[in-house]
Amino acid sequence: MRYLLAVIDTETGNAGDRMAAIDAFNDKLEAAGQRLLAVGITAPSQAKVVDGRNGASVVTPGPLHNTTEYMSGMWIISADSDEEAEALALEGSAACGLRIELRRILGN
Repeated sequence: MRYLLAVIDTETGNAGDRMAAIDAFNDKLEAAGQRLLAVGITAPSQAKVVDGRNGASVVTPGPLHNTTEYMSGMWIISADSDEEAEALALEGSAACGLRIELRRILGN
């Protein structure tokens, strides 16, 4: 099964002092064949909401939701069970020093 581990942050760019721990967690996932993707994401201030529905062509600067917490990075992992994914999410949380939102990815 595949899972999204979304890093919940309040200030992008504060991972600098945690990078060694994050790199070690990434290396562990890679060695186990569980890391499918690991990325950081720019701050919400750099987001755009794009709407092309029904022939529209609307681009609005800024995030969809104005909130103090947002996703600043993510892992897409492979795990055999919800329990294993939860354990990995706890390790990821400890590595980056932030909370993680864990969600199963639907479909193939």
